[in-house]
Amino acid sequence: IDKYKAWAEYRRHFVGDISHELKTPIFNIQGYLHTLLDGAIHDEAVNVKFIKKAAKNLERLHTIVEDLEAISRLESGELILEMQAFDIKKLTEEVFEDLEIKAAERNITLDFKEGAAQNFRVLADRESIRQVLTNLISNSIKYGKDNGRTRVGFYDMDKNILIEVADNGLGIPKEHVIHVFDRFYRVDKSRSRAQGGSGLGLSIVKHIIEAHKQTINVRSTPNLGSTFGFTLHKA
Repeated sequence: IDKYKAWAEYRRHFVGDISHELKTPIFNIQGYLHTLLDGAIHDEAVNVKFIKKAAKNLERLHTIVEDLEAISRLESGELILEMQAFDIKKLTEEVFEDLEIKAAERNITLDFKEGAAQNFRVLADRESIRQVLTNLISNSIKYGKDNGRTRVGFYDMDKNILIEVADNGLGIPKEHVIHVFDRFYRVDKSRSRAQGGSGLGLSIVKHIIEAHKQTINVRSTPNLGSTFGFTLHKA
């Protein structure tokens, strides 16, 4: 009975969280479309502006749905890891390339810490770890400072490789640090929603790392930046 009650409570909160996250972009899209239908569609400047805003909210809806599917697979244990040996630095370089435009919009530099010249091979699911790196680096850009810097470091820890993603951004207040991996938790709600976040990115990261039987942690100082570190088995 207690297990059933716990599951019912979990489900209630989860559905409530999903409803809350989906309502905002849906209401926004409705507002833009109704404004256009009420006559603004004849004003070309307003027309283009509102269609762009509606498109941005549709992109956010798409992101939320994709992340919900991912978190569902992870929490249900449906994710099947395809373990392989690969160069984690090379994968990080690919993620840097994917995010270079996003970083350039805020003039944020993406680079490696000292000592990252050598090859670091890990044994993991490559595509899942790509998502981990993408989510962490995207997060550092989102909450970074203009003209800031995001650096990735690799450290040999005997049987594991420690990967750290560090930025000199806004940082996270102490009372929020323990919640950053919770589903739909946002330190800065208005900023995260404005930039299209689903609120699931870090939770997905945690689940993926734990599926690899590894750990992830964060240390942060407000106004100085944050460092997220996770380990992977050495190949």
